[in-house]
Amino acid sequence: MKLLSALTLTALLSTTAAFAADNAGTAATPAPAAKHMSLKACNKQADEKKLTGADRTAFVKECHGSAGKKAAS
Repeated sequence: MKLLSALTLTALLSTTAAFAADNAGTAATPAPAAKHMSLKACNKQADEKKLTGADRTAFVKECHGSAGKKAAS
């Protein structure tokens, strides 16, 4: 019975360590997602203003650049 309890405890601890290792790499992913969201928002604004061509590109570039500066502050 002691052996069974020891093995169960060992399995639980190793499983917890594996989940912790999996979650350690996901902490870096939210930053790019936030960047993409601001780009989507800028594109949506450009759509609402019905911008095309070079005007649209310049607007999105300026909008996305200013969104990055606000997030860094």
